[in-house]
Amino acid sequence: MSQDENIVWHTQTVSREKKQVHKGHKPVLLWYTGLSGSGKSTIANAVESKLFELGCHTYLLDGDNVRMGLNKGLTFSDEDRIENIRRISEVAKLFVDAGLIVSTAFISPFATDRAQARSIMAKGEFIEVFIDTPIEVCESRDPKGLYKKARAGEIPNFTGISSAFDVPISPEIHVKTAQQSIEQSVEQIIQYLKEKEVIKL
Repeated sequence: MSQDENIVWHTQTVSREKKQVHKGHKPVLLWYTGLSGSGKSTIANAVESKLFELGCHTYLLDGDNVRMGLNKGLTFSDEDRIENIRRISEVAKLFVDAGLIVSTAFISPFATDRAQARSIMAKGEFIEVFIDTPIEVCESRDPKGLYKKARAGEIPNFTGISSAFDVPISPEIHVKTAQQSIEQSVEQIIQYLKEKEVIKL
């Protein structure tokens, strides 16, 4: 008998439905994806601030922050990137189960990993937000100096330079930051949540 056969899912007394009623909004996962420097964390933070103002219960899982704890020790190899996203997908699912509007700001470059994250969520609870920023704009920003290091060969497997980024084919929300401000991007995302009745205001 394998160890897995001795593990049984424990059903909680406080159901997801009760949590949703208690919080006053639907639980969803806003999955921000885009190149380094595209503005994922900036926009995700701004959206969370707006949701907080509206009385929503939220949590933001940022790529760098998670790598300092839960995913400490993982590299940026393709294999570790896959494990990084697998772990964060499972954590995000738990937060959604708790009734929160969860945001994850990760490059998550591989379409298969994003599809896997979507597959473990209930229908309608995974909202892919593609922060579409041209690489030349990302590189001109280079807030952490990573592109400069990647161009110098100091960072291997750097997305957009020496590692691939699979552009989302049909994201729920397509944010084109080269054509609109942060405020407009936030409003676009909030409006989507209102249209889908995630938040009712």
